[in-house]
Amino acid sequence: MMKNLLSLFVIGIGLVVPGVASGQDLFFLQMSDPQFGMYTANASFAQESANLEFAISTANRLHPAFVVMSGDLVNKPGDKAQIEEYLHITHKLDQGIPLYSIAGNHDVGNVPTPESLAAYRQVFGRDYYSFRNGAIEGIVLNSSIIQHPEKVMDEEARQREWLEGELKKAVAEHVQWIVVFQHIPWFLHNADEQDQYFNIPHEARIRYLKILKDSGVRYAFAGHFHQNSMGKDDAFEMVTTGPIGRPLGDATSGIRIVSVSERGLCHRYYGLGNLPNQIDVKAFAVCARNPLETP
Repeated sequence: MMKNLLSLFVIGIGLVVPGVASGQDLFFLQMSDPQFGMYTANASFAQESANLEFAISTANRLHPAFVVMSGDLVNKPGDKAQIEEYLHITHKLDQGIPLYSIAGNHDVGNVPTPESLAAYRQVFGRDYYSFRNGAIEGIVLNSSIIQHPEKVMDEEARQREWLEGELKKAVAEHVQWIVVFQHIPWFLHNADEQDQYFNIPHEARIRYLKILKDSGVRYAFAGHFHQNSMGKDDAFEMVTTGPIGRPLGDATSGIRIVSVSERGLCHRYYGLGNLPNQIDVKAFAVCARNPLETP
């Protein structure tokens, strides 16, 4: 049942979406942490359903080139009802808009195991993969096996080797923007910050950042923090996006809109109550504004 639902919406990789400018001029939506069950400690997920329903309706109205869901699809790993609700609502996304779901720690466990990865893959498919859309090569990583590889060392090595191969291909094909999508950010503010729950450990962080920066990667988008954060390491920009589900601190539930042009990626986070009516990519002027602000 769940696998059949999944096959209906993980489609359309590389398609030029009608109504969206092709080539350089496109925009996409980043959503993160719908995390069904978090509001009530798994007692119910009515609020998460309402938030994601609204977000998917917004995506259908704005018609982005694609939507990225940056992990923690559910709150309780493997929970059948939470998973089915996520699949049910995301199935309502216009089939002309590709959806790229990402594994989070609440999907594969804080310390992933071979069993937890197998269970995720049985329902959602691959937990790391790439896609091409216009000027973007999207690289989706399973950050949980980078943060805590203790029980899946072979999986971490296999993903890293795959990443290096994908980057080499993208560089050889002269892709303009190689963009990394994951759940746990490499860092929140700077690459030398101390290790904590909300980032990748320093040793692995430095290793992977070198791999990415040596291939010209300038942007990575993540979630996990349930708030917005921005960090830079030289020209590399780490964008951490607030949740569709329950926010923490003084954050709000919302969506990040990302515009792609020859100059780079411009983005802004919008609370669910302040989303624009339409997006004119050529007039998307957030580059000159603080992308963490909400209108």
